Amino acid sequence: MAEDSRIEALLNQTNWQDERRKLRDILLGSDLEEHVKWGKLCYAWDGSNVAIIYGMKNSCAVGFFKGSLLEDEDGVLVQPGKHSQAMRRLHFENLEEIEDEEDTIRRFIARAIQAEKDGLEVQFTEKDNLDYPEELQDALDDDPELAEAFEELTPGRQRGWVLHFSGAKQSETRARRVDKARLKIIAGKGWNER
Repeated sequence: MAEDSRIEALLNQTNWQDERRKLRDILLGSDLEEHVKWGKLCYAWDGSNVAIIYGMKNSCAVGFFKGSLLEDEDGVLVQPGKHSQAMRRLHFENLEEIEDEEDTIRRFIARAIQAEKDGLEVQFTEKDNLDYPEELQDALDDDPELAEAFEELTPGRQRGWVLHFSGAKQSETRARRVDKARLKIIAGKGWNER
């Protein structure tokens, strides 16, 4: 499927259609390059990801890949999850909110582009502070092939797996998750990849 048809398919989704189109117009007005990545409209500056549009259940959002580095004097940027170190988002519940906050959106886009121009990088401090659940450590100790494959994963994929395994409250569930993940890990995939 050509990039243009993938973009058009995303713009024609029934949920958040008007909001998505308005955010797209604002982003493209900032001379960003448009692509489809991770099944979403993504915007880059000189090849580096800057922003992405999300359509969620209760809101539409524009996310900034290095949002944690952006000055946010009014505290309007939202951290998507407690483990998100870089991404920050602006959420909207309707088209009017986007129109009312257009200046704010443009200000954050300009800051995000400037962060790229300045070569700013997010320091991912949490990636080295992973506490492997006992069930994962046992599996790695007992299975050299799994251990080697896990070591070869990118730090982000390792982190994703550890968070996925650790998210289970019961040991049996953690062990089941590790066992079920074995083939994907050996294939070099992260927990949310097919």
